[in-house]
Amino acid sequence: MSKAICKGLRSPIRSLINLRRAKTISTSLVHNETILVKNNEEFVNKVMNNDKPVIVNFHAEWCEPCKILTPKLKELIEPLDNLDLAIVDVEDNAELVHTFEVKAVPAVIAVKNGLIVDKFIGLVDADMITNLIDRMSGKKKPS
Repeated sequence: MSKAICKGLRSPIRSLINLRRAKTISTSLVHNETILVKNNEEFVNKVMNNDKPVIVNFHAEWCEPCKILTPKLKELIEPLDNLDLAIVDVEDNAELVHTFEVKAVPAVIAVKNGLIVDKFIGLVDADMITNLIDRMSGKKKPS
């Protein structure tokens, strides 16, 4: 084998070794987690057992109001480090829909310490959404 080929094969390995030696950079910017719920076990682990409050958005791809609400929730919750968003597709999670008695979409429930503390159904006004997010993230005290 020629020296050029051998050198070419070794250089990626050297690059990987150098990456391992690289120091991690810490940033103060911490974002929440958007949880795309795929099944009941994941819902229990990532929503009900979450240390942070979670806004759960039950939605469907065919639902026009959902196409407005879901991106708005992501936009408002993404910058927060003390609140997560979980998205549940009602078509793929019939058991969760039944458990939480979701009769229409969009349906939003707020979960804190494994308990449902608030909810709304349908496309509500922006103030109601921001008030819920503010209460759940601790920006505003519950009334």
